[in-house]
Amino acid sequence: MIDFTFETDFKLKNEAILKQWISESIISEGYEMGEILYVFCDDEFLHKLNLEFLNHDTLTDIISFDYKVGNQINGEIYISVERVEDNAKDFNTNFDDELHRVMIHGILHFCEYKDKTKKDEFMMRVKEEEALKVLSKM
Repeated sequence: MIDFTFETDFKLKNEAILKQWISESIISEGYEMGEILYVFCDDEFLHKLNLEFLNHDTLTDIISFDYKVGNQINGEIYISVERVEDNAKDFNTNFDDELHRVMIHGILHFCEYKDKTKKDEFMMRVKEEEALKVLSKM
């Protein structure tokens, strides 16, 4: 089950399609669907989480908490809508594309993809692009 909640004045477009896409992405990686909560928030909300749980005094676009049980994906993904807006401008892309990239990025972390090394980051980008292509056809 996938739930979306909002801690800021923001609403997703096409929630049903996004839920299907996320679920299919998890299954295509060989995992089972569990419970995933997406929380869309502002910079201040996410900054507080970053300080409290990760001891990082920086702004970020996403924080994910992995509660995987065996092969079943469970977790919470917090996304700063403000950071996504800024990143979309910085990366010269539209807001929805950047939002979807960030949304699937959290899921890919739950599926054991990392992004700390250049090699891992490259593979993460490949997987993000594959997933975004699937979404574009839905």
